[in-house]
Amino acid sequence: MESVKVRKDEVDLRVAIGSLELQNPVMTASGTFGYAREFEDFVNLRRLGAIVVKGISLAPRAGNPPPRVVETACGMLNAIGLENVGVERFIREKMPYLSALGVPVIVNILGDSLAEYSQIAERLASVPGVGALEVNISCPNVKKGGVAFGTDPQMAAAVTAAVKQSCQVPVIVKLSPNVTDITVVAKAVEEAGADAVSLINTLIGMAIDLGSRRPLLANIIGGLSGPAIKPVALRMVYQVARAVTIPIIGIGGIATAEDAMEFMLAGASAVQVGTANFVNPRASEDVLEGISAYVRQQKLESVRDLIGALRVG
Repeated sequence: MESVKVRKDEVDLRVAIGSLELQNPVMTASGTFGYAREFEDFVNLRRLGAIVVKGISLAPRAGNPPPRVVETACGMLNAIGLENVGVERFIREKMPYLSALGVPVIVNILGDSLAEYSQIAERLASVPGVGALEVNISCPNVKKGGVAFGTDPQMAAAVTAAVKQSCQVPVIVKLSPNVTDITVVAKAVEEAGADAVSLINTLIGMAIDLGSRRPLLANIIGGLSGPAIKPVALRMVYQVARAVTIPIIGIGGIATAEDAMEFMLAGASAVQVGTANFVNPRASEDVLEGISAYVRQQKLESVRDLIGALRVG
């Protein structure tokens, strides 16, 4: 933790995700923060620990037909379908702005085959400003590829190994909650060389309009996110933290500093703020300020003192 300097009068919020050193543990979650420029009027982007951009595929994707977002009790359902500009336009049009921010950029990548994952990873590996890759093996909105990769430990490991062989930056594997035992998949990707895991992605859900008797999403099913999934996410982070030795990034219903620190106590080294960005565009910075205040008030030597410090038994 030497490369990121901390003044004596500052709170030490530094954390490490493999070889990637962050000035603090607060990131944005893929798919909820666009390509970051969209939030520059609301958030001091340079204060964040890292920026995770929306999922990038080899070729551009148009996504699913509307309606693609539905509000639910304590959360939302989305079936965006991983709409994005594709890797070449991302590098050409988005990365110059992102790399100039001076904070690590974590690129979420996705593919329908091992070859696609490898090609995207290889293309991004040498792009200035790319600090790590987050491998999306778990999105439930894609009709082919994603669900199978995320729910099959052997396939999850195969994707991880393929990406690791194609790049030198840290590889974070984003795990799906839509499995019987998430620790089995976590251990499989760790053995395949993952530098960290992030969890959880969305839970599969649906909503129905009683008047029309039709699904509210054109895709019928979508991914449930927001406060409703926080207890599930916390439980899974707790379980995975006891199954693997690599760092964990907690995701799922984090809207406040208190939420974030619960995930850290359960074993997460860092967190991602997602759906809360739609309700409060300043959510990520608010979470960061709250963590800093707590560390100072508790007179902790470092925010790292919180990681895995849950008292049980």
